[in-house]
Amino acid sequence: MKKSLILLAVLIFSINPSFAFFWQNDSTDDTESKGYLGTLPNLTKEHEPNEPSESAPIFDKTQQFHSQNELRPIPRDDASFVNIILKPDKTSPYINDLNEFILILEKIYDSIENREDVQKFAAKVYFFKKHADYFRDKYANKPESFYISYQKLLELSLRANTVSNLRSEAEKYKPYLAYSGTGKVYNSENIDRQLEYLKSEIESVIVILKEAE
Repeated sequence: MKKSLILLAVLIFSINPSFAFFWQNDSTDDTESKGYLGTLPNLTKEHEPNEPSESAPIFDKTQQFHSQNELRPIPRDDASFVNIILKPDKTSPYINDLNEFILILEKIYDSIENREDVQKFAAKVYFFKKHADYFRDKYANKPESFYISYQKLLELSLRANTVSNLRSEAEKYKPYLAYSGTGKVYNSENIDRQLEYLKSEIESVIVILKEAE
């Protein structure tokens, strides 16, 4: 009986050899058809885009530009500043010259106001006269010579020089003219009156210079 079964099996395998292959394939572990069952690395995590980090400011705090410590007085005596910053539409040399005269006249005005001595007052007037003489020659044959600012400046220069000479003469001849009729021209009352007139004229001319175009 056992021999019969063995012969039957040999006969079957010899007739259909694919049956043996099917039998063997069916007996293998079905894990091969399922692929790799292990743990794969998370590749998406390595390629995730980095979140943008917030950049730190370069400076800890912003300096306040308009703080009181940063303010500087306007350099009115700087012709380039006046020409470029204060009055960009007034770029002529004539306007720059007028701005210089404003400073000179303000110093003479302060000298009278503060009752400075004769020497200091005379020095400031002399400085004004020298600038006025140059100013007169510079624009004598130009259209600027017809401007009211030009004419008033030259008139004021003559007036200031007259008062300065009067003060200097009064200081020099005062001891000798006390008993003469001309002595009253050099007395203190007349000198003070002339200085007040001059101060008023300086104020008027400064206004003209500042409004000049």
